[in-house]
Amino acid sequence: MPETTSLDEILGGRVRMRQPLGGHRVGADAVLLAAAAGAPVARFVDVGAGVGAVGLALLTRWPEARGDLVEIDPMTAALARENARLNGVAARATIHEIDLLNAAARRAAGLNNGAADLVLTNPPFFVAGEVRASPDPSRARAHVFAKGEGDPLEAWIVASLALLRPGGRFVMIHRADALAPILAAIGRRLGGSEVRPVYPRAGAPAIRVIASGLKGSKAPLSLLPGLVLHEASGAFTPLAQALHRGEATL
Repeated sequence: MPETTSLDEILGGRVRMRQPLGGHRVGADAVLLAAAAGAPVARFVDVGAGVGAVGLALLTRWPEARGDLVEIDPMTAALARENARLNGVAARATIHEIDLLNAAARRAAGLNNGAADLVLTNPPFFVAGEVRASPDPSRARAHVFAKGEGDPLEAWIVASLALLRPGGRFVMIHRADALAPILAAIGRRLGGSEVRPVYPRAGAPAIRVIASGLKGSKAPLSLLPGLVLHEASGAFTPLAQALHRGEATL
C-alpha cells in the first residue's frame, strides 16, 4: 500500500485497516452502523463500503457470514480488498467496484436483486452544490452526491432496498435533518421501521439518525430511545464507549 495510508484499529483492535491519510477517514458513523446491524445473517451487503470498516466488523463478529462490499472509488475499493486480507476474512468478502445506481453493473457483478438478508449503508450526506466539496476526490465522493436528475439519496435507498430479499433488514445512518426524505424514500417498501436519534450529548439536538426496517413488513414505525455519545465532560458515555470498543451492540 502507498505511504499515504495509515494502519489503524477500531472496535478495541478487533478490526485493523489501512485508510488514506488525507481522504475520508473511518469514524463513529461506521462504528454505530455496524453496532445496529442486528442478529447474524448468512449474507449481507455493505453499500458505500469505503475501506470496508462496517463489512469487516460484521465478518469478524459473524464467522459464518458472507459479505458483499460495494464501493465505486477504485483506490478505496483496493484498500477494502487489502483490509479483508489483513483481517483474515478475504474468503468471505467480495469487493464490488461498481456504481450502486447502475442496475446492469450490479447484475454483472452478481449482486442480484432480492438476495441479501441484510443491507447496510452510510450514504453521502450532501448533494453537489449544497456544500463546498473537498479537493480530495475520494473524500468528496464519500461525502457528496454528484448532482443529477431526481433525488440522489432516494435513488440510493431504492437501489439498496432492491438488493434485499423479502423479510430482509435494511439499516442506514445519516444526518438527523434528512429524516423526512429518508422516511419518504423508504415509504411502503419497509415495515416495522425503527428510528434511533443519536445525540452528541444530553440536551443537544440529534446529529444522526439510525433508520432500519424489514422489507415487506406491515408493522408500524417505532421511535427508539436516543443514543447519547458524550458526557458533559466530553468523555464517551458508558454505552458509547462499549460500542466503540466492540463490547456492545444496539
